Amino acid sequence: MIEWSETKIKAFQQTLLDWYDHNKRTLPWRQDHNPYHVWVSEIMLQQTQVQTVIPYYLHFMEEFPTVQDLADAPEDKLMKTWEGLGYYSRARNLQKAARQVVTDYHGKWPSNAHDLQELSGIGPYTAGAIASIAFNQPVAAVDGNAFRVFARLLEINADVAKPQTRKIFEKVINKIISKDRPGDFNQAIMDLGASYMTATNFDSSHSPVRAFNQAFLDGIEDQYPVKTKKKRPVVHDYFGLVIRSDNGYLFQKRPSSGILANFWMFPLFDHQDLTDDQSLSKSALIQIVEAKMQSDYQLPIKLSQVLDKPVTHTFTHQQWKITLLEGRLPENVDLSYFPGKWIQPAVFDEMTFSKVQSKLWSAYQKRPSIS
Repeated sequence: MIEWSETKIKAFQQTLLDWYDHNKRTLPWRQDHNPYHVWVSEIMLQQTQVQTVIPYYLHFMEEFPTVQDLADAPEDKLMKTWEGLGYYSRARNLQKAARQVVTDYHGKWPSNAHDLQELSGIGPYTAGAIASIAFNQPVAAVDGNAFRVFARLLEINADVAKPQTRKIFEKVINKIISKDRPGDFNQAIMDLGASYMTATNFDSSHSPVRAFNQAFLDGIEDQYPVKTKKKRPVVHDYFGLVIRSDNGYLFQKRPSSGILANFWMFPLFDHQDLTDDQSLSKSALIQIVEAKMQSDYQLPIKLSQVLDKPVTHTFTHQQWKITLLEGRLPENVDLSYFPGKWIQPAVFDEMTFSKVQSKLWSAYQKRPSIS
């Protein structure tokens, strides 16, 4: 790892901030230093691209202009506003943290990174971003951009996939960060990582900090950051049941914890929960589903496969492959034993559906023939 002198650090700060002053991205959450605005934008930007976030952020601020508004919001309204951004635990943690600010801190935000991490859903990066941007605290905000930029600038060989590596980068960046303009410094690193120093197709020959980029100067930039490959997501095979009647479509509410908690979805059956015999044919598995609908919910139904290919959705550590089955029940069927309800398509737009459910509905609508 390369170490810079104080003179070089000052030169880097000046070069970076001069470039940022003339080229920074115009983003709605950069119009002020309000910690609420910084916080919401940073949570939204986790796992989501900037251009996708902008309209969601603007709409979110219209619906919940203050932390008090967010704390008081009905969960259904919050989830509907968040719909489409995915990773819905982020929205739930936002509200939990908003209530902490209102109740535990009497509406006044903690102003340092340590205390900010006491709020639900705020980790080291988000705490660093809020503390530096909103409160001018000279603390590093180490995200993927910072890992990539500083790994190349200083040829840091630590594996960024390992949790302990964050401490190495925090220590390095805290020595280099501008003490006068820490928020602008961190945002400049974000912009640099999103432009000249991207993960692929980077353009360091035109970068404003190319003279400081040791990996570029040594011709080994493609070797940084050092990162071991992630494990492939575990595949889960499901049946998704599209059950119709004159009352609409049958939906089941997901459990209150785990993936897609509390969302209304078509009923799902994990193949692994149906049988220990993984050699059974699909038709045999469908018969087991029909039998479970009868035995568990008192719902006698005949199911048939809708599409040749399953609907696929990938989470961070899991991939779901959902084979759609359809069937019909009479209008007056007894749902006393079934943990769900009928929902008419006319009110789908008023419901908050997960991205998985939206994919299932879209795929079902595109089925070859409609009976």
